[in-house]
Amino acid sequence: MPLYKRKPFSLVEKPKDLKPQELVFQVRFTKEIFRDYSEYLKRINLYRKRVWTCKATGKINLTYEEALVSEKEAAEKIQNFPKELVAPVLREIQFSMLTLRDLANSVAAKLQGPFSEGAVLNGRKDGRLHRCKIVKVPEEVDKTQYEVAWLGSDNKVTGKALLKGEHLTGKKLPFTRAVLKSFIKDSTYRSFPWVLHDSLANEHGISTAPPKELKSKISIQDGLIVSNRKRKRSDHEKNTGEANENGFVHRKGNEKPEAQAVKYPIDDLLVQPSEEDQYLTERPSPCRDFYVPMECVGNLLMVWDFCTSFGRLLNLSPFSLGDFENAICHKDSTPPLIVESYSALLRLLIKDNGDFYMAIENKKRKPKITAITWTEYLCDFVETSCALKLSTHVSTIKRGHYGLLDINVKLEIFRELVTQVLETDIVREKLDEYIEERHALASTRRDEALEEGKKRREEKGRRKAETDVKEIVVEHTLKSAASKHNGLNGVISEKRNEKVIFRQNHSSGNSENERGIIPEKNAKKQKDVNALIEDTNNSSRKALKLMKFDIKEAIETKNTAQRKEYLEREMEKRIVRTNSLGKDRNRNRYWFFRREAKIFVESTDSMQWGYYETKEELDALIGSLNPKGERERALKKQLEKNYNKIILELQKRSKEAAHRIAMEEEAVLRRSTRVRAPPRENPAFAFLKYVNKWKEL
Repeated sequence: MPLYKRKPFSLVEKPKDLKPQELVFQVRFTKEIFRDYSEYLKRINLYRKRVWTCKATGKINLTYEEALVSEKEAAEKIQNFPKELVAPVLREIQFSMLTLRDLANSVAAKLQGPFSEGAVLNGRKDGRLHRCKIVKVPEEVDKTQYEVAWLGSDNKVTGKALLKGEHLTGKKLPFTRAVLKSFIKDSTYRSFPWVLHDSLANEHGISTAPPKELKSKISIQDGLIVSNRKRKRSDHEKNTGEANENGFVHRKGNEKPEAQAVKYPIDDLLVQPSEEDQYLTERPSPCRDFYVPMECVGNLLMVWDFCTSFGRLLNLSPFSLGDFENAICHKDSTPPLIVESYSALLRLLIKDNGDFYMAIENKKRKPKITAITWTEYLCDFVETSCALKLSTHVSTIKRGHYGLLDINVKLEIFRELVTQVLETDIVREKLDEYIEERHALASTRRDEALEEGKKRREEKGRRKAETDVKEIVVEHTLKSAASKHNGLNGVISEKRNEKVIFRQNHSSGNSENERGIIPEKNAKKQKDVNALIEDTNNSSRKALKLMKFDIKEAIETKNTAQRKEYLEREMEKRIVRTNSLGKDRNRNRYWFFRREAKIFVESTDSMQWGYYETKEELDALIGSLNPKGERERALKKQLEKNYNKIILELQKRSKEAAHRIAMEEEAVLRRSTRVRAPPRENPAFAFLKYVNKWKEL
């Protein structure tokens, strides 16, 4: 089995109370069974990490499946190991104290070097090489003659002879060093010393009793050989107690053992309280004053985020989360914001020519959706695409009483509609387009970073060269002054000339660029265009290069800071999906939406929601996260990374609120007692004045 970080890894046991009809999740290559999808996904992600080691070959940085394949291939090669060499190799392995690499080299050298009994070689006879087998090895060191048996084509002995070692030629080993290492690992159950499996040793008549020189270093426990090596004791252990043979320290009296150092970060729930916790701030309680029921907040955020993120595709101008929430809760009538949102989503479904389009075609409805007919199309959608429990509300919508529906019903219809829209070809093509554009922007950003780094290195080299020239001038000046040589002026002038020549070379290059003698930018641009024309085989690569070329044209006249800002802004415009910032200790998720200046908090069951909306609350939240935990460490990193962006949105929101309050107070002060001014509009009813500025005409 593959090793996890070079240590054995145990698989999950099969559930005992598993029912035949129960739906479970099974890992394909380990046959492990999980009831919980999150646990299954966690195990799959672990298997996909490159932290596994092939037990047979020792290859590292593999995925679990790659390690399994490597072990399988190694096992097949081990099965083909020459049978006549198994016993000699096993004798060399038994109780060897060499490292794996040295042991493999030693075995290979002995197989190729001084010939052993039973080895099949080529011997010289009558000026030609013939196959032979070593029958007897000389016992005395001085004698170099071997008794060999000549082998015929059918491996039968045709004769015997005495040959010198120089007349014998060893064949190339029929296996590689890697196969030999795998064979050594597969044949043993421990190393230092290497000990064969008892069954394998008995099969080939190899002794399992350790030699005398190793008896002081090893011992037998439960029928297995173990090492007697002890852990080195520290000075603290020597002063407080003695370590036994297993490495445990016997302490005197009632002294408690010292806690083992923990390597952070670890799982958040395993983090123990410590003195450092006093530096953590108290986590503020999130605000929970939503107008919609708490269990509906998730659907509210999902629908609003989709409508605002893909507003251009839907031809629906953006609106705030507060306006959308107020419009959903409004019961007196159906606000224009709701009408336009439904109309935009239904129009896109019709354009996709899918099931909904076929349904309205069968009813012979006009393809144009208006503020009067939108309820008819909505009823058609609910009847054809929604669950049965939502279809019971069609009669209420047809009577023109959409506002009287429960809030959870309204959001369920919206959620189902958004889900259907996400599956359309139009949205999928747009997402593919966004992904390609994001790849081009990211590639351009990397190129910019590399170019900037190159310029910094060149500038550093130029400054160093100028410094070296100055040091040479000063050094020669001091030497000339000390010796009072008459050629002082000549030396100084010579070095000055070198300095002048160095500066002239740099200035000449700059002047050529200024005069346009070598138009480097135009040449580079022309080179890029030619490269694009030649690369016609791969259309996707060509499209990516064209995108990068257009992006570079757009940022060519901007400085470095403006380029970075432009690339970041364009990346944010092309939203593929909104990801959470991370999770805290209790696995509550944290969300930040670009168009809403709040940090939303979602509970593990998605039934409780809250938010932070001030800078003080954000700072307190960051200060309360414990970096010793894996989840809170990652969340803190994301919050700090996006801190400036979040603070900018929070400050913008607070300024708008302060300005609105100031305007209202000023209007009250200017109001005349004789001429009553018309009352100002209540911001809470701004959603009633919504106008879709991106609507198709």
